[in-house]
Amino acid sequence: MTEEVLAGDGIWTDESEWELTDLDGELDGEEHLAMPTLAVVGRPNVGKSTLVNRILGRREAVVEDIPGVTRDRISYEANWSGRRFLVQDTGGWEPDAKGLQQHVARQAEVAMETADAILLVVDATVGATATDEAAVRKLRRSKIPVILVANKVDDQKVEHEASSLWSLGLGEPRMVSAAHGRGTGDLLDDVLSSLPETPREGTGVAGPRRVALVGKPNVGKSSLLNKLAGDERSVVHDVAGTTVDPVDSLVELGGKTWKFVDTAGLRRKVSNATGTEFYASLRTKSALEASEVAIMLIDASVPITEQDLRVISLVADSGRALVLAFNKWDLVDEDRRYMLEREIDRDLVRVPWAQRVNISAHTGRAVAKLVPQMETALESWDKRISTGRLNTWLKEVIAATPPPMRGGRQPRVMFATQAGTRPPTFVLFTTGFLEAGYRRFIERRLREEFGFDGSPVRISVRVREKKDRKK
Repeated sequence: MTEEVLAGDGIWTDESEWELTDLDGELDGEEHLAMPTLAVVGRPNVGKSTLVNRILGRREAVVEDIPGVTRDRISYEANWSGRRFLVQDTGGWEPDAKGLQQHVARQAEVAMETADAILLVVDATVGATATDEAAVRKLRRSKIPVILVANKVDDQKVEHEASSLWSLGLGEPRMVSAAHGRGTGDLLDDVLSSLPETPREGTGVAGPRRVALVGKPNVGKSSLLNKLAGDERSVVHDVAGTTVDPVDSLVELGGKTWKFVDTAGLRRKVSNATGTEFYASLRTKSALEASEVAIMLIDASVPITEQDLRVISLVADSGRALVLAFNKWDLVDEDRRYMLEREIDRDLVRVPWAQRVNISAHTGRAVAKLVPQMETALESWDKRISTGRLNTWLKEVIAATPPPMRGGRQPRVMFATQAGTRPPTFVLFTTGFLEAGYRRFIERRLREEFGFDGSPVRISVRVREKKDRKK
């Protein structure tokens, strides 16, 4: 039988290697500094998200050549000439929007009201429309600096046509081509002169813990964020897949500030996704990588699906702390509760350590219980066990239950150390390979003794190299 090799395994030759530094490193305690916000607004399909990506210098906002891809207001951190500021991408604004588009327009209006400066983007190839004129009337009522941007100015002919945008009454239109980068450097110089050094409202909060809301489409992630925040941070609609970009929100809960990221629901494997779905899945993975704890929402009213298990595997592979929130509990009867417990025992065997809470994002039932569950999970995620205590405990465990024989020999554990946190990572220095089943036994006993509720625990093995083995 081929010997199983697990991630993180290796070899050791002498005791000097027992003193390890952190394998994965520590996440720095980077502070969330107060930065002014630039809102990018305009009617649908004028190139707002393309311009946002050009300002950022990287592809963050989801872009596709159809109107209405962006629906929420999403903030990204930008840097120009040494100054940092937030860029807020918004959905298309229309004064008489109905249905889902009405919610999208409202998000754009909130961005207009809370930003420190605004870029009003107009399609220069079309010229000023009635919607553009309505946006100007709305913006004139505020005292926020507004810069008129004539986008899609790819040549001198369009530049001549764009001069007609003076008629909107916002002064000189800044002529740019977001797709090709033309004029964006001069535009950003104007932006810096319009932005204040500090935001109009609010102050920076040091070190908010980062939380990713994940789950399949239409499971209630945006509804939960709105309930926690106490306002409409994310567009909510009964159309599955309303959220496309990750939506960042700073929320005060339990006397602390938390940074929540509402992510797009993952419908299928990334390799099978196309268009906006492909890029949204990449954004979701990036948001998860940038988070510390994930709240995985599961629809408790229906059987656990393959999509749910796929997202849970994504969180487990990322090494993040995990809280399982069984949503729509108000729709669960006694029979469903019984079936759900059986599904949890059968399907969620990979994450038996995850914190669990039954909630209803619609009614607000038990959502306050998420905070202590997140705090417990993060405490476990950050936990460190001293080397002396770890080895004393491990000797007792191994003496009571030795590892199984391999090739007629019984491997011995010579030394153990915790090599990192976030998640807790342990390295065992042995004289032989340890079976995966015995590693799971060690992990189970670790949790019984030291806790680690809500956090994954990683165990790797370093096998001693025989001295007579040739390199």
